[in-house]
Amino acid sequence: MALKIRLARGGSKKRPYYHIVVADERAPRDGRFLEKLGHWNPMLPKDSAERVVFDAERAKYWLSTGAQPTDRVLRFLAEAGLTERAERSNPNKAKPGKKAIEREAEKKQKAEEAAAAAAEAAAEASE
Repeated sequence: MALKIRLARGGSKKRPYYHIVVADERAPRDGRFLEKLGHWNPMLPKDSAERVVFDAERAKYWLSTGAQPTDRVLRFLAEAGLTERAERSNPNKAKPGKKAIEREAEKKQKAEEAAAAAAEAAAEASE
């Protein structure tokens, strides 16, 4: 039985609240779980102590039995110093896409044409 330490969503519409649970990976997201380890309230400010609360001892136990945390839970565990999270680097993420580059080139070309037309009109007016 493969175990995951993951989030189960609670709360109402547009007011998310998550429980940190240990569950079989085949169980539904908000369905059956083995143990509730804590909770995460993303609506609270990031510096709030109540934003992420979980039982570190139980999390250590489940990690030692082979439970795999999801990406978000791994981030919480790394902040608490229980595990290490590998740094991710995506240098292409900040680069604009193909269409954005085309739009920028088209915009620049129109600006150059307008500047040339304005300069031509100014030259004719000064004669």
